[in-house]
Amino acid sequence: MYTGLLHLHNLLRWVILILLLVALFRHLTGMNKKTLVSAGDKKVDLFLMIAAHTTFVIGLYQWIAGPWGLKLIQSVGMGEVMKNSAYRFWAVEHITGMLIAIVLITIGRGKVKRAVDYTAHKKAFWFFLFALIIILVSVPWPFREAIARPWFPGMPV
Repeated sequence: MYTGLLHLHNLLRWVILILLLVALFRHLTGMNKKTLVSAGDKKVDLFLMIAAHTTFVIGLYQWIAGPWGLKLIQSVGMGEVMKNSAYRFWAVEHITGMLIAIVLITIGRGKVKRAVDYTAHKKAFWFFLFALIIILVSVPWPFREAIARPWFPGMPV
């Protein structure tokens, strides 16, 4: 079950990144054209938020039940975790960064949901952009040596 959820978590990363890019483009366009937020904008933002929250719940389960989160902290202690960069990434940095990004996505979506004028595009754009930056820093990309994960499930690192 853990491996299957890990693969799903990996695939949902791509869904989130694609939806974030689409949302950023839509909000940048709306901001520049000074248009009201459309139903399409709201749907993209809603799907983004759902994908982000689903991925976080899966990741939280992995952090609690898997070997790289809570169990790691309990077995070697928080002091050792913080000394080792790979341990620290999995036990602290990844989950903290993703939680912050998801909070930003949720706030950005809330700004659009209650939009009354075109300025909601600007607010959502900035919240989503900061979320994207945090996600890009917090993902274990294949080129990050000690913490690397494959581009897609089943691929070599």
